[in-house]
Amino acid sequence: MMIQVLASHSSDCAPQIVFVGKNRAGNWVAREQQGAFGGLFVNRAEALKYALFKNGHHPESIIEATREIELDIPSP
Repeated sequence: MMIQVLASHSSDCAPQIVFVGKNRAGNWVAREQQGAFGGLFVNRAEALKYALFKNGHHPESIIEATREIELDIPSP
């Protein structure tokens, strides 16, 4: 179950690198490398599912973070 998502408007042809890991509160995060999209998730499986969907089903472009990662939401 996804809690929050950022919009993506990327036109790149190459698969986007997506980081998946936990934030300091223990929530699962999936976040595109440049911050183009991301979300908070209730579990790892949902974060990976989202990451695969958003990067065009390229599992080789998903990196599991060994450190805490945060979902940075840019100001409008």
